[in-house]
Amino acid sequence: MGKLDKVKGKGAERKMVKKAMIMAAGVGSRLDPLTQEVPKPLIPIANRPVMDILLEKLIDIGIVDVVANTHYKAEKIIERYKHNDMGINFNHIHEEELSGTAGGVKKCQFFFDKGEDFLVLSADGLSNADLKAGIGSHKKSGAIVTMGIKKIALEEIPNFGVVVTDKKGFVTGFQEKPAIKHAKSDCINTGIYIFNYKIFDYIPANTFYDFAKNVFPDLLSKDIKINTFQVKEYWSDIGTIAQYSQSTQDLFNGLLKINHSEIIATPKGAYIKGNSHIASSAVFYGFNTIGKDCIIGKNVVLKDCIIWDDVEIHDNLILKNCIVASHSEIKVNMVNQTVGPNQIISHGIYD
Repeated sequence: MGKLDKVKGKGAERKMVKKAMIMAAGVGSRLDPLTQEVPKPLIPIANRPVMDILLEKLIDIGIVDVVANTHYKAEKIIERYKHNDMGINFNHIHEEELSGTAGGVKKCQFFFDKGEDFLVLSADGLSNADLKAGIGSHKKSGAIVTMGIKKIALEEIPNFGVVVTDKKGFVTGFQEKPAIKHAKSDCINTGIYIFNYKIFDYIPANTFYDFAKNVFPDLLSKDIKINTFQVKEYWSDIGTIAQYSQSTQDLFNGLLKINHSEIIATPKGAYIKGNSHIASSAVFYGFNTIGKDCIIGKNVVLKDCIIWDDVEIHDNLILKNCIVASHSEIKVNMVNQTVGPNQIISHGIYD
């Protein structure tokens, strides 16, 4: 290797982020009953757990050393990734009690190297964000924190806290769910962060502490810069039943781009399936995902449905805009229903 190659190598190494954290401790109560047996990071999108998708994105940018904070049904996350075949060096902590977004990151301080930058992702975030661009912005800014921000439609502003920035992209303030006429920004925090190790100086140990409510206001009060980068690509989360369903529809519409099994087109719609048995007389409208080991009976009609693993839908039924969690059996027509795991639905109303 020549001198120039050595210089390039060192420069490339300086620009790398070697480690990442996934915030995976949330209970996911707004997704109930889907989270009764499955923690939110393992909720499937096109039959793939969200956390699988996040880890794959980290691998794509060369990050294989990952830590996660866990809490709700932690054993299921640990079991899936402790001995994985993805090439991820998976580490974890278990929070007996939740300690906030910043408190959870603080508990993972041991995993990161002094002086280094690291990436933090939310386990309920679905995105095609250019993480390399975010890291590049962070390195260039010299800030100890960079957050990914996303422009939203004006009518959505009252539903979110917005991030106000100057012309250089540094945060000047925050507004919590402002009225449209009072909003100073149309950008929201995506929960994608690049931190420098120095961030730990501003997070007390063994304290419930939040980035949005505690750390970021404290940094601004001390005139410490918070950098941002624009997420121009797709971004969503699966925090609610409606958002979860919408994210699946976005995949079928080509907005969300992830690796998944083949989309099978039908005269009226499309579906993705695992190794399930689907009667040849079944009809599909809109978008539908069907997990593994399911039985979809004769003359079944599915429209905009998300069916998890090991679900049986009896013959001659119609389901519209329904989500059915694993190990359930459906014996009646349903519309706009969300069914938890291990249920036998034998009565209901279809309209």
